[in-house]
Amino acid sequence: MADHYEALGVGRDATTDEIKKAYRRLARELHPDVNPGAEASERFKSITHAYDVLSDAKQRQKYDQGGQNGGFSEQNFGNFGDIFETFFGGGGGSTRGPRSRRERGQDALLRVELDLDEVIFGTHRDLEVDTAIVCDTCKGSCCAPGTSPVTCDICHGTGSIQRAVRSLLGNVMTSSPCGSCRGFGTIIATPCMTCSGQGRVRARRTVPVDIPAGVDTGLRLQMPGSGEAGPAAGPNGDLYLEMKVRHHDVFSRDGDDLMCSLDVPMTSAILGTSVTVKALDGDIEVEIRPGAQSSEVLTIRDRGITKLRGSGRGDLKIGIHVVTPSKLDHKERDLIEQFAARYTTAAPTLSQYQQGLFAKLRDRFLG
Repeated sequence: MADHYEALGVGRDATTDEIKKAYRRLARELHPDVNPGAEASERFKSITHAYDVLSDAKQRQKYDQGGQNGGFSEQNFGNFGDIFETFFGGGGGSTRGPRSRRERGQDALLRVELDLDEVIFGTHRDLEVDTAIVCDTCKGSCCAPGTSPVTCDICHGTGSIQRAVRSLLGNVMTSSPCGSCRGFGTIIATPCMTCSGQGRVRARRTVPVDIPAGVDTGLRLQMPGSGEAGPAAGPNGDLYLEMKVRHHDVFSRDGDDLMCSLDVPMTSAILGTSVTVKALDGDIEVEIRPGAQSSEVLTIRDRGITKLRGSGRGDLKIGIHVVTPSKLDHKERDLIEQFAARYTTAAPTLSQYQQGLFAKLRDRFLG
């Protein structure tokens, strides 16, 4: 028998792809449907066996080492169906069995709006969701009560139809889904009237959710198995909750910290004072030191938002805004003039430009 490499017309250092291309070219040329001669038929068998050996790494190694190359046999030629499938996409007559009616349900997305105070410690919500649930009449069987699916009389339960297709390389068996049962292998002769044979219906249900502390706008929480039920009582998809935290008129957020501004009268800033601040989670006593200046920031530890990951809370940062009165009566003006006369200071002079209050507060808030 001719050398396998010579039969395919390739060198001994040929790659797997080169061997494959050589065989494909010769197979098209020598196939009995194209070249019915006896010599061509023998060569076709020879190259088929050569490819069968050289395309398998272990057999090729054994052949290169001078081992048995295995004469051509009916068993070797039987592998041609697999070769054809590799090269030309034929079905080779193989089937995978009927497909299941049960499929996983779709995922669902629900947007949840929260107030800022709910984010501090987390909250509980009972969410109303319009979704697909298992049909209560048929319990997901898709059949009317008292009935069951029947075996398809076209594919006999296999879910596929096999056909012989004549091609360049001979008759090839192909497999395609059965058009009668759509590949299921069974037919719903009497569908459930409630779900129209789907095994699921649309309904509103309540989903209890414990929303953790520290969530922020744009964050998505995943609830496995809380999405839509699949066809024929298939497993539920997942439910995703997208968070949106509403704007608050007083407090804003920077990560786990809360920020706000405190308007302090000029006299209180000069003399110092104590004030009660109504925070989101209760009142806080704040001490204003004598001589407090605008843009100073008071930090109240552990009165911010509970951290989503980890432990502890952020801080509450309060920016001081000293309010100077713009309208004075005669008596008030006299008092201020007396104070000015006693409080000697240098005349106003130019200095480095100072940015606005809110910009300064922002910079100090953010460090």
